[in-house]
Amino acid sequence: MILIILGLFVFLAGFILSKQDNDGARFGTAVRIGGLGLICLGAFTSMFKTIETGQVGVKTLFGKVDEDVLYSGLHIVNPLIQITPFDTKTQNYTMSAVHDEGTKSGDDAIRVLSADGLEVTIDLSVLFKVSASEAPKILRQIGDDYLDKIVRPVARTAIRDNAVSYEAVALYSTKREEFQNKIFQTINKSFAKRGLILEQLLVRNITLPESVKRTIESKINAEQDAQKMIFVLQKEKQEAERKRVEAQGIADYQKILSTGLSDKQLQYESIKAQKEIALSANAKVIIMGNSKGAPVLINGN
Repeated sequence: MILIILGLFVFLAGFILSKQDNDGARFGTAVRIGGLGLICLGAFTSMFKTIETGQVGVKTLFGKVDEDVLYSGLHIVNPLIQITPFDTKTQNYTMSAVHDEGTKSGDDAIRVLSADGLEVTIDLSVLFKVSASEAPKILRQIGDDYLDKIVRPVARTAIRDNAVSYEAVALYSTKREEFQNKIFQTINKSFAKRGLILEQLLVRNITLPESVKRTIESKINAEQDAQKMIFVLQKEKQEAERKRVEAQGIADYQKILSTGLSDKQLQYESIKAQKEIALSANAKVIIMGNSKGAPVLINGN
């Protein structure tokens, strides 16, 4: 395109020079030929357009956008047409509080007010792509700067509009997935109207105020202490039950001994023991009779 414009200027200059004297006319003719050569060269090179993989090209002629899209590959087009490339691969737009982590440098996290009036900081990643067939519509209605004009403001607005329905602690814990799904639905509808396809939405981090963090930590510590105390009480209860069973067993044993053994049975058991001693190889002295009526055994060794 530049060569064509340059060739036109050169051709006009040669045309003006050809109106002068003989030498000027001859020089002007040469300049005009050179200008025509530039025009032809520019037209020839501008006819061939290459669209890279993962891109589409939108044609524009004198400000009018053509609805036909050029897909990846080599194309022969009108040399006066201007081609605007659009990336149709998955793109990632991240807004983060961590410096140099997001699409924009610095702290770019989204700060919102929850239902209980607390300020919550949210890091978000938006995975999306341009709909190839909708690229002419995007160029005509938005331009090629759709990141700052659509992706960023729509995502931040969706976060703020949905966060006001949740309390801060719920956003951080129990309602996080529900919150993310609602944001996805909101952004998806807005993107679809503008030729963008939302693929995935990632709520990467939710930061609560320090006062809320301390409250949650205190609650967790209290719950842990309570669980520990329950464990100790259960252990003590089991130990008390064990001692009670042991004491009951001893009492039952003593009761059996006191009620189940007669004097004759005890005397019989004593005689059996004496007999076993007497049959052993060691010498013994057996003194029969005592105050209780039972023999007394004395080992002679």
